[in-house]
Amino acid sequence: MSEYKNNQIKMNLFDEIEADEELIKENNYTSKINIPQYEIKGLQPNLNELVNMQKYYELKMKIQQSKVSEEEKKFLYMAATRHLQFNYSLIAEYYAHADKEMQELMEQSALVIIDFEDAIRNGYTQLLDRFKEIEEKDILYNGDEDEK
Repeated sequence: MSEYKNNQIKMNLFDEIEADEELIKENNYTSKINIPQYEIKGLQPNLNELVNMQKYYELKMKIQQSKVSEEEKKFLYMAATRHLQFNYSLIAEYYAHADKEMQELMEQSALVIIDFEDAIRNGYTQLLDRFKEIEEKDILYNGDEDEK
């Protein structure tokens, strides 16, 4: 039986691939989910502290000054939002102070996750099965899914 360099995959003479059971056990994720409890720890942060918008504003100004079409500008403005930097520890503190309506909206925006069922209902865990499938293939084929 030949072995690959890191002993993760073993191939027998008939080219059947056997995953090292110990490796699979090490790489399995737990189904235990520890949802943080959002409790007040200090003063409620100001909303402007929850997100760093510096890079976004820099890009927005460059886009405004550009000569690209209005349609292109709209697209670039949307893309610039990727540079917003959210401070999730301050967001959690803000959430703990917020009223019920604000908390629900923050949950729906995935700024905080209260329980796994809500995450599923809001669509944030839909890829879980696909990620598991990819991970299993990665383990079996040592990162090269094309080997199959």
